[in-house]
Amino acid sequence: MSARPEPEPPANEVDAYRMPLLDHLRELRNRMMWSFGALFAGTLVSMAFATEILDFVRAPVDQALLAQGIDGGLSIVGSPFEGVTVWLNAAMIGGVTLASPVIAWHVWGFVAPGLYNTEKRFVGPLAMSSTILFLMGAGFAYYVLFPIAFPFFFTVVDANVSLSFQGYLSAVLKMLVAFGVCFQLPVAVFFLARLGLVDGRDLWESFRYAIVAIFVVAAIITPPDVLSQTLLAIPLLVLYFVSIAVAALVTTKKRE
Repeated sequence: MSARPEPEPPANEVDAYRMPLLDHLRELRNRMMWSFGALFAGTLVSMAFATEILDFVRAPVDQALLAQGIDGGLSIVGSPFEGVTVWLNAAMIGGVTLASPVIAWHVWGFVAPGLYNTEKRFVGPLAMSSTILFLMGAGFAYYVLFPIAFPFFFTVVDANVSLSFQGYLSAVLKMLVAFGVCFQLPVAVFFLARLGLVDGRDLWESFRYAIVAIFVVAAIITPPDVLSQTLLAIPLLVLYFVSIAVAALVTTKKRE
């Protein structure tokens, strides 16, 4: 009798981790449950510091009003439940911040088996760079844009200032997230360069179009004033030239 043939070894390290679709879905479900659990636990802990988080978030508008000598501030104007909603939103902000390392770890754990060993070595630096760039973008909006833009907004017309606390919190969070995402430009270019879609030469030859695109994006994201648009466009232009260097170093694009 002939011996039973041995199963063929996987062609590469990615094939070694192949799983049926249902197994992938189960793993995704488990990792999402752990992530939501970490978010829930972080939110519970942050409830004890919700007041401090709110003080930090509202500081730019309070300082702008004080500097301009304007009477007014944040008010509960939408509904009687607005104060509770704002307080819970502050706790969730802290929860997301505390849970972000756990969430990032599970995202990496789900994606890692699908990468080659040569690609896995980039994940750690990329994850760290992405986090730092996001914090830089949010920090730029909080520490540079808000102190300059808010006094300008409040003095455009002569009127009393009474802002909805919920509306202010929502607008500020959108701006912080938008700036953090825009600062991901070098990371996005890294992936495009590794896919062989662009290289440093492509970006350098297209920088005139990039300038127009950056100002258009800045106009869409920021309030309708030239000051805010310019304050976002300047760091994005710097990051674009950083992206040129990144693409030149890591590109896999082949030219004839």
